[in-house]
Amino acid sequence: MSTLDWIVLSLTLLFVVIYGIYRSREKHTMDSFLLAGQSMPWYHVTLSLMATQASAITFLSAPGQAYTDGMRFVQFYFGLPLAMVVLCVTFVPKFGKLKIFTAYEFLEGRFDLRTRALTAFLFLLQRGLSTGLSIYAPSLILSAILGWDITWTNIISGGIVILYTTLGGSRAVSHTHLQQMAIITVGMVVAGIMVVKFLPEQVSFSDALHVAGKMGKVNLIDFTFDLNNRYNVWSGLIGGFFLQLSYFGTDQSQVGRFLTGSSQGQSKLGLAMNGLLKIPMQFLILLVGVLVFAFYQFTTPPLFFNQTAVDNVKTTQYAAEYRALEQKHEEIQAVKRPQVMALTEAIRQDDQQAIAASRNILADLENKVKEVRKEAAAVLSKANGGDTNDVNYIFLRFVIDYLPVGMVGLLIAVILLASMGSVASAYNSLASCTIIDIYKRMIRKDEDGRNYLAASRWATVFWGIFCIAVAQYASRLGSMIEAVNILGSLFYGTILGIFLVAFYFKKIGSRAVFWGSIIGEIFVIISYIIDLTAFLWLNLIGCALVILFAWLIEQVWPQRDHVTS
Repeated sequence: MSTLDWIVLSLTLLFVVIYGIYRSREKHTMDSFLLAGQSMPWYHVTLSLMATQASAITFLSAPGQAYTDGMRFVQFYFGLPLAMVVLCVTFVPKFGKLKIFTAYEFLEGRFDLRTRALTAFLFLLQRGLSTGLSIYAPSLILSAILGWDITWTNIISGGIVILYTTLGGSRAVSHTHLQQMAIITVGMVVAGIMVVKFLPEQVSFSDALHVAGKMGKVNLIDFTFDLNNRYNVWSGLIGGFFLQLSYFGTDQSQVGRFLTGSSQGQSKLGLAMNGLLKIPMQFLILLVGVLVFAFYQFTTPPLFFNQTAVDNVKTTQYAAEYRALEQKHEEIQAVKRPQVMALTEAIRQDDQQAIAASRNILADLENKVKEVRKEAAAVLSKANGGDTNDVNYIFLRFVIDYLPVGMVGLLIAVILLASMGSVASAYNSLASCTIIDIYKRMIRKDEDGRNYLAASRWATVFWGIFCIAVAQYASRLGSMIEAVNILGSLFYGTILGIFLVAFYFKKIGSRAVFWGSIIGEIFVIISYIIDLTAFLWLNLIGCALVILFAWLIEQVWPQRDHVTS
């Protein structure tokens, strides 16, 4: 990067961190450290919810996901608005009435301490692992740009967040989210405009979209009901609904965000606006990826987008073999570019016969490109070992290769800020759950506020170190945005099932729901291992199995003295 890029990057990050700490500089209590004193207006709640969910994975991997698989991933979020309605009607009033710090406190009153501890454990395990992925994503940036060892980049990117989260607590997290989302929105809009600007002069924005559409990338809606299809309307509405309901209603990283609202009305409005804004936001991020795909139809793309891996292979005995593949790739692209222009002209003339002919030729050329990329990945694997999935590098490589001086620094700041937002919320929620559900409840029950505040800071540091350690292994998981949602789907259905039993099945007691959730979780993990269905459906399966097994256990092994309120 240029000196100007480093200045833009450094000043942007420093501004956000210093501003967050400054706005949370007053003396902390446990309430202000964990819940920002429940003083935030609805727009803080909305932006904090969005920033928590929109990690660096979103801005690194989602454009790459659209580049390789089209825009069908947007269907993943179709269940989100429905989930927000249920949360506003059911979860917010219940949690607000109880004046709780974490979602899991409610479960002890409804069931018992054992069920509360099990649910808190499932959350801590899932969120700790997922946060490791969120730390790893921005580490890709620094390692790709600077050639740094991934271990040190994980430590640096995760350690910065430990610093301001430990000092400022939840209030610092909320205030930094406000700045982060503003900068992120501006950065991604500018990135989209720049992609269009780099298209050939004779190719318009509309032409680019039409070409991408004819090549299968603007596949927004799929009504086909197929349990093995990861992204369609039904998996999004049903599986996505249960995933989003569990994520926003039972995951402390999100519950802790809407509990900071100054009133139930502010919390509800914040959730509702999140439901309205998230799908358009994700659509625009995926659209940037589709535009990058369209751009590379008129310009030769890299054979492999991870430049560090390419540079490494060229210093090994496989250098000549890789260069030969690059030459083969360039020859295919030289044949492909005129066909893309022919397709563009056919679309303008609405010549269906010519469009069909060009699509067939391009489909054949795309298959040849995929074969060459597959061979290149094999060579890279022999030379470097490790990960040969470059989907997470596609957008980053475009930014580095084509954006002007200054813009590179801004876009990298956008991705780093997205990571900081989600990781900060995760650290804060992990500390909240650890202190409130375990330390304060089971280990040190009658300490004063200063002890719990100090313990909260130490818990933040502990989980930060844990998540950084997890990040060391994240490179093996392929597309980060899919990996983090798969990981969530393994646990969220079970957690949601426990809460739904608590809310709506008053005759089911603690013993039944405890064992029902354990059996249900085992079934979910087995279903994933044997690849029974697309991962989004695991949220529905886990939720349904917990309810079913809990009901069955209550029938054959009833518990007459359970709490029903």
